[in-house]
Amino acid sequence: MPLQTDLLKPGRRKAAIFLSLLLVCQAAAYHLMPKTERGFAARPLREFPAEIDGWRMIADYEIDPDVQRVLRADDSLNRVYLRPGSPATVNLFVAFFRSQTTGVAPHSPKNCLPGSGYAPLDSGTVRIQLPSGAPVEVNRYIVARGASRSLVLYWYQTPARIVASEYAAKLWLVADSLRYRRSDTSLVRLVVPMEEGAPAEQEALAFARAVLPQLSQFLPRLDDGQ
Repeated sequence: MPLQTDLLKPGRRKAAIFLSLLLVCQAAAYHLMPKTERGFAARPLREFPAEIDGWRMIADYEIDPDVQRVLRADDSLNRVYLRPGSPATVNLFVAFFRSQTTGVAPHSPKNCLPGSGYAPLDSGTVRIQLPSGAPVEVNRYIVARGASRSLVLYWYQTPARIVASEYAAKLWLVADSLRYRRSDTSLVRLVVPMEEGAPAEQEALAFARAVLPQLSQFLPRLDDGQ
């Protein structure tokens, strides 16, 4: 009986196909996107609210220069929020990219976190019901480093929509670039430590519900175009 190589195993084969499709989409996006884009206004992320529906900022970190050289974001935010009476902190990270026409694009946390020493334990998606409007789907990711575990929620937020899938984000990038002549996007990531007695899932989802409307009002929108 022929031996099955690691690459041919179902899980790895699926990952290889996904990666190949993602690379094809990236190449298509780069060649199909208009090279001249519409201008738009963008507020500095440092102006993002320090208090959000009961959560208060308790730390505001600068992005490490070495990380920024790899990230290549036009603006970024890295804060920790805490709700009074809750033991669970929420790390909010936002990376804003003004244009993706030069090949600069968000790095998926599924690639970045393992590179930082986090081992993936579980991944999927979760729907978040917003106070107004239809629910949005975001990525749900559990990682571990040593004995510590963390719950990660992340998504891609463009002027037109919120997308969980990296593959779908690339497809929408092409469509929206052709339609709106804009390719700006933001990666939004929430990290909540899964400590004993701390309601990580509850806090992450509640904070996401609170922060999404703020981000929708703060990040560039379609009507911000010039």
